[in-house]
Amino acid sequence: MSNYDVIIVGAGPSGIFCAYELIHKNPDLRVLMLEKGRRIEERQCPKRKTKVCVGCRPCSITTGFAGAGAFSDGKLSLSPDVGGNLPEILGYEKAVELIQESDEIYLKFGADDSVYGLGKEKEIREIRRKAINANLKLVECPIRHLGTEEGYKIYMRLQEHLLEQGIEMKFKTMVENIIVEDGRAKGVITDQGETFYGDEIVCAIGREGADWFSHVCKEQGIETLVGTVDIGVRVEVRDEVMEFLNQNLYEAKLIYHTPTFDDKVRTFCTNPSGEVAAEYYDNGLAVVNGHAYKSSELKTSNTNFALLVSKNFTKPFKTPIEYGKQIAQLSNMLCDGKILVQTFGDFRRGRRTTEERLCRNNLIPTLKDAVPGDLSLVFPHRIMVDIEEMILALDKVTPGIASDETLLYGVEVKFYSNKVVVNKEFETNIAGLRAIGDGASVTRGLQQASANGLSAARSILTKMN
Repeated sequence: MSNYDVIIVGAGPSGIFCAYELIHKNPDLRVLMLEKGRRIEERQCPKRKTKVCVGCRPCSITTGFAGAGAFSDGKLSLSPDVGGNLPEILGYEKAVELIQESDEIYLKFGADDSVYGLGKEKEIREIRRKAINANLKLVECPIRHLGTEEGYKIYMRLQEHLLEQGIEMKFKTMVENIIVEDGRAKGVITDQGETFYGDEIVCAIGREGADWFSHVCKEQGIETLVGTVDIGVRVEVRDEVMEFLNQNLYEAKLIYHTPTFDDKVRTFCTNPSGEVAAEYYDNGLAVVNGHAYKSSELKTSNTNFALLVSKNFTKPFKTPIEYGKQIAQLSNMLCDGKILVQTFGDFRRGRRTTEERLCRNNLIPTLKDAVPGDLSLVFPHRIMVDIEEMILALDKVTPGIASDETLLYGVEVKFYSNKVVVNKEFETNIAGLRAIGDGASVTRGLQQASANGLSAARSILTKMN
């Protein structure tokens, strides 16, 4: 049994930046980080060499120091309008300030100085004009691109810095439950039978831990709301189709409300010259994602991005994470645990993509073990219509997206729908327990998660003083 000033559950961006702020402002604090994955230098995915998932547990792509962010495309959205709910919780100006401060830390540890989306007023005006004509909303957001391989190095420097500063880290350690006594969080219990006590507990689990935390919330009476479910596909096209958007914005964030159902659909996580990738969760669930690299040697000829349909449910529905999992599991069932791919031409005609038709496609899939199939056997009709209408609208902004050869990979699901109720200090209704980051549905990306960590740390320091 050990006692700490602060215990941080999860070593993703929100947890990292919380620890960073705590130890820099008060070097005498005893801070423990618990992470069920591995140290960042031990996070190796065999599939990158073998091209076949070997079922590592836990998955090194989704868990470990830096969370899923370590192997993501590494885009830092420098506007509070993108990536989470900090403006609603803290106010817009405070969110701007925190994003700037977290960005300065990334720069300190080696992030690229260049920012996409600045100084391109004429080009962005043209993109906005086309978007308006297609009934799409362009959300303007400067982007700092770390790149998958460079982001990995930045987080490795952060890991070593925190260790040097005295942060205690335990890897391959899964927290099984939070100890709550008389309405106050006292500590945590791990899967190895260890008990750690802390004056303050910070749950900084990412999307991968959202399901676990939702069960803890239910068991411990932590107040939550039913969050939004984001489900969709990853789209892959040739770079030439997206060239104007990629060069001027890097990631064009576009929102559409579909004419048939008035559902919100948005573009997310664009990867110019990138590759489509699979992510595997502890229960064997495979979902699709995308990466892009800084190095020219690792670049491809394709751009990929997500199309996500946002669904809000009303009572009695209260299990959005399970809903997303069920849809992803349908796809996995059809593809023997792999990712399904379908051409947009076959998608519109309501027929299964075959190996033969995929082989004669000019567009070569970057996810080599994706299985040709039929998304209509996976998605509800409403989501199918939403995806088609969004692609046709996007084609008016950047012609070629609605080509028959465009590839759709399924399923992409974002597991941040366990919306924990928090105050401005990110405290839950359980005293001494804070919830931050993507897994608590406070944020939806690297930059706001990092800023969230800084803010939570400052609220803890203020309380201690």
